[in-house]
Amino acid sequence: MSDNFDCSDIDQYLGKVIDSSPLREPLGNNDIRRWVQAMHYPNLLHFDRDYAAASKWGKLVAPQSFPIVMDDGHGTAPSCVGKIANSHLLFGGDEFWHTGERVFGGDTISNERIPFDYTVKNTGFGPTCFQRGDNFYRNQDGVLIAKQRSTAIRYLAAAGSATVNTAEFEEPEWSDEELDRLEERKFAWVQMMHDLGHGERWWDDVAIGDQLPERVFGPHTVASFTTEWRSYLFTTWGTLDRRELDLEALGFTKEMAGHENDPHMERINPELTDGAYFGPSRGHLFPKYARRIGMPRAYGYGASMGAWVTDYLGGWAGEHGWVLHSTANYRGPALSGDVTIQTAEVVNKSVDEEGRHLIHVKHVMKNQKDTLMCNGVAEIVLPKKPG
Repeated sequence: MSDNFDCSDIDQYLGKVIDSSPLREPLGNNDIRRWVQAMHYPNLLHFDRDYAAASKWGKLVAPQSFPIVMDDGHGTAPSCVGKIANSHLLFGGDEFWHTGERVFGGDTISNERIPFDYTVKNTGFGPTCFQRGDNFYRNQDGVLIAKQRSTAIRYLAAAGSATVNTAEFEEPEWSDEELDRLEERKFAWVQMMHDLGHGERWWDDVAIGDQLPERVFGPHTVASFTTEWRSYLFTTWGTLDRRELDLEALGFTKEMAGHENDPHMERINPELTDGAYFGPSRGHLFPKYARRIGMPRAYGYGASMGAWVTDYLGGWAGEHGWVLHSTANYRGPALSGDVTIQTAEVVNKSVDEEGRHLIHVKHVMKNQKDTLMCNGVAEIVLPKKPG
């Protein structure tokens, strides 16, 4: 290991519960609505009162992607502990195990966070730490909703600006005709959900080799990324009992540290605690800072990409199905001006030891240039026809 890339401070945290930042009030239905709108997920179950009333739950229900909303750090906190001097961080991926329990307005969700492990490899950034941590999301009755294992990528700050792709500084231009065609493609996936409605997608009717309908959204913009950011509840002043957090002590450079999520500064000058403007998150919205960490222009949030995967699979599964397990390996960012295209193929069918009927898929996320953004596998529970 390089002398100036020392990760040994992480060791003291592994396997031990770290502080979280719990919500001060129960969730509201409008928190759910804000989330699905920001995630480009127009599933009526999650925002339309009358449609949700006719569902199996009889009321508005949150999507399975929702638990990451309810704490600071959107899942990456346990994968970002320990000091690595003069370093930056990017999301590297997520793995989810869902229990089938769902979140509703009025719930109070807690998160137990435990750093898991790390390894150091040489990448395009030079020596790079791949650090993992677990989140256990439970409701007010202590029932486990989901476990999330998040991966953070930490690397020397100097490597960020040195590796940025200058050829990607400018956003692509889209003609009106191209945008019209995109809207048609985008709505085709929405129509698929309307066609299924409250009905079942039967396990029996799905065959190995089937292709899931493509999901398209974008072009992404600074405005759409900002909308995503604002749907994470911790970005609103006063929503959490915030933990003590010193970003410079973690090794973030001064210009990328600041007071993001600082509970003391929130009461003095809360604008300084807002990651949209200051701190490590501002690279998402300001190309100047994006380029200092290795991104050519404004870019989306890794946690949102993980939500896009869950929503894509859950929207296809329908009201009577659900995502049991999924992996999402982030390979490239959602850059401003780009479009995101999701596809998946059914690669297996099985029945597990609990008698659940599973569809196994490989999923892929790319942009309009066919550049890989994310890939992974998932198992989806579907109902079996009676008899």
